[in-house]
Parts: sequence; structure tokens; C-alpha cells
Amino acid sequence: MCRWFAYISDSEPCLLEDVLISPNHSLSKQVHDHYLPKLIHHDSAVNVRDQQKQIDARNVLYNIDGLGIAWYTSAKSDFHSPNFGGTVVINEGLRPAMYKTIQPPLNDFNFRSICANTSTRCCFAHIRAASATAIASVNNHPFIFGRHAFMHNGVVSDFVRIQRQLSQLVDDDAFANIQGSTDSEHLAALYITFLTGGKGRAAWEASYELHEMHDAMQKTIDVVVKLQNDSLGQKKRPNSLNLATADGKKLVTVRFRNHQTEEPPSLYYSTTAGVTLNRKYPERSDGSKNPAAMKREEEHGGHLIVASEPSTYKASDWTLIKRNHFLMYDGAKVELEPVKYADSWNADDPQ
Repeated sequence: MCRWFAYISDSEPCLLEDVLISPNHSLSKQVHDHYLPKLIHHDSAVNVRDQQKQIDARNVLYNIDGLGIAWYTSAKSDFHSPNFGGTVVINEGLRPAMYKTIQPPLNDFNFRSICANTSTRCCFAHIRAASATAIASVNNHPFIFGRHAFMHNGVVSDFVRIQRQLSQLVDDDAFANIQGSTDSEHLAALYITFLTGGKGRAAWEASYELHEMHDAMQKTIDVVVKLQNDSLGQKKRPNSLNLATADGKKLVTVRFRNHQTEEPPSLYYSTTAGVTLNRKYPERSDGSKNPAAMKREEEHGGHLIVASEPSTYKASDWTLIKRNHFLMYDGAKVELEPVKYADSWNADDPQ
């Protein structure tokens, strides 16, 4: 499985180097290392060995097959008049810039240079462990549709068995925007189709309400499971769908696996860790003091980090998102909500 990291704030920019490279357990270092607090439930009724087997199966090491980052910037809108001819220019607001490579992140000088010189109030970053598709930059996450970014950790089981039917539900522009061959990019295209009502490329430039983003992601999960039920019946296998989408101002993510007891890949969130992932503030991510701090901790703006693994080793800063739950953020508050789930979705894992 892959690993990903998302940061969003309405007021506090982060330096990409501070969140993606510098921390002892930054995403760049999760290529070959894990930190998974709170995953094992210390309950006598639960077999810890079985839990560890599940954790290892869905949080594999060696995420070495590609890197992608998207960071939101106002550069495009800064060079457009906000109003021309009495109509609002659709380029207004934040848009994602993107970089993808199949080089190991810490050995990619372009990645390191971008991170050292780029700040943003919203970023997505993803390191890939390829499953059944080619190692190529076009298969790296995040996937971009206008102002909307999308990424995935997990797998759509037996994707080739439902790929044709799923693709027929994607609008023409979204289908044409698919450049790679992954299940994840097809999920992104299906999501943007549902979010925009299939209105095509121009609709990708609009912002949508948080509940609309949530509903489109719920519908994406619904359709995947229904197609598998219809095509595979009792032979269907569970999916792992840790999905995230953002428009630069709002974020929706979900941690999902359609199995009666098994856990999805790990996924955590924090509204405090960002203070230690910013060199302007007095405490570093390893707990040491920063003598070059320029601001007090209480001056840090509200923010949210969602990540496959904590970037810091202070477990109290991080909360594990419950299985089959959404997390939504509108720049002001975090909302958690269970996935609308039917018992008929449960699938058996032959392994």
C-alpha cells in the first residue's frame, strides 16, 4: 500500500520542506519505515497476532514506486482580473501546482528544491507502492481535475473486472483526463463526475459545498461496491479505500474497508502537530527547542493534517480515524461521520 500526507489551513502556510522532508518520520522517510501508534487494540477478545498480520498486509514497507505532490497557489488568479466584462473569471482562487517523479524522494534534487522554496496553505503528497500497474509518473498521485486534487491509499479489488462498467459512468471530459492506468485515477474521475453532475471540464473550476464533496465520495464508494456485487457476487473481495480530496479550502477524506472485522490501512489526523512542523515556531518535530524561532506557539493558525502515518513521534498529537469513517474540514472545524454502510457490502478476504 502507499502512504500519503495532507496539510490544510485557512491562515497558516507551511514550508514543504518542513512537512515533507525535515521531520524524523516525514513522508519522504516512510518509503522504508513505519510508525503506527494506536492500531493494535489491547482487548483480550481480539487476537493481537491476527491484528499484526492485518496491519502488515495493509501497511507494507518499501513505498518506492513514485512520488507526487500538489500544492495550492494563487499564482494563476493573481494574473487574472477578478472581473472582466461583468462576469466572474473562473480562475479566481487557489489552484494546485503539481510535481511527479519515479525517483526516490530524498534523491530527487528537483523535489528537494521545490520543497525548500515553496510554501502553501494546502498540499497533498503521496508515495506509491505499485500493485498491478506500471511504474510511471502518470500513475503517481495526486490526480488533478481543475481546482480539485484527489489521492488514494489502498486497492479496488479485482479492478479489471469492473473497469469497463465504471468507466461508462465517468463523463467524457473526466475520462479524457485519465492519463494513467490505475484504479485510483479512475476513482478520481468517477468522484469528479459525481461532484460536478457530469457537467465536464468547466465545472472542475467551481468550488462546491463540503456536504457535496462528502456525498460525491460516498457515492463513489457505493458504486464501486455495487459493481463488484453485480459482477462478482459471493466471490467479491474487500476494498481498501483511504481516499482524500481537496479544493484548496476544504478537505474530505475517508478510511474504508468493506470487511466485517478487518481494518483499512492506517490513517491519522492532527490539529496540533503543524506547530512543530514549522520552523517559525519554538518546538521542532523531534521535541527539541528551535533557537531560531520567530513566533510563539499560540500564534500558529488553525490547521489540519491527515496522514497515513504521524510525521512526529508525539502520539498524543495524533488521532487514528475510525474504520469506515469520513473526516471533513471546512477551514474552521473537523467533522467525523460514519460511512453509510450496508451489511451486504461485507466481503471475505481469502488471505
